[in-house]
Amino acid sequence: MLNFSLEGKIALVTGAAYGIGFAIASGFAKAGAKIVFNDINQELVDKGEAAYKAEGIDAKGYVCDVTNEEQVNELVKKIEAEVGVIDILVNNAGIIKRIPMHEMTAAEFRQVIDIDLNGPFIMAKAVLPSMMKKRAGKIINICSMMSELGRETVSAYAAAKGGLKMLTRNIASEYGEYNIQCNGIGPGYIATPQTAPLREPQADGSRHPFDQFIIAKTPAARWGTPEDLMGPAVFLASGASDFVNGHVLYVDGGILAYIGKQPK
Repeated sequence: MLNFSLEGKIALVTGAAYGIGFAIASGFAKAGAKIVFNDINQELVDKGEAAYKAEGIDAKGYVCDVTNEEQVNELVKKIEAEVGVIDILVNNAGIIKRIPMHEMTAAEFRQVIDIDLNGPFIMAKAVLPSMMKKRAGKIINICSMMSELGRETVSAYAAAKGGLKMLTRNIASEYGEYNIQCNGIGPGYIATPQTAPLREPQADGSRHPFDQFIIAKTPAARWGTPEDLMGPAVFLASGASDFVNGHVLYVDGGILAYIGKQPK
């Protein structure tokens, strides 16, 4: 029997005050999960808690930097003491810096790697012992189409997300015997505050060139929405995916399957 229910589960979604993380956490809540989330400062945590409350979701937020191992360990201990053992971890917190590689500093490159790749490693490492003890757990890493593709100006992001794909496979390989499943979600181009500059109309009212490019490259002929990620995330967090491990589910409207239209 299929089981998509998350009733009684505790889900930690990192960086989930808004955007993709907020949508995934909201989907989990609708499936019955108790939501906890973190963000980098108190202002974002407060905004996130207010946004969840407006949706009728009782979510508890914490301030934590995912790149700080000491803070992460304290976060997990606090959640276990105040809410309960984490059943589901979603590594969503991340950044992107759109800078040509030859102009990017090593410090900028390291910052992206630190948040987008080291952060998920630190978070997963912190929740694994309790998951191993109870022999059950779900870890979902938010990968990207840049886990598979390259594009100008995103060298650090592509390197981090490619690494995150392989970290996902390795966690699955190393901890599958404990009934822990680690999978990834690879969003396509999603309409969020982070991508808003790429969708702003030009001065003459025409579409931004990048917006035109994405619509032409996507068989669905639209940007995705954060809500498009809810169902895939609930599937990977639920009992319905208990034999799915080390997989990256691309939610991209078909971009990775499509070579593009022939020029007229």
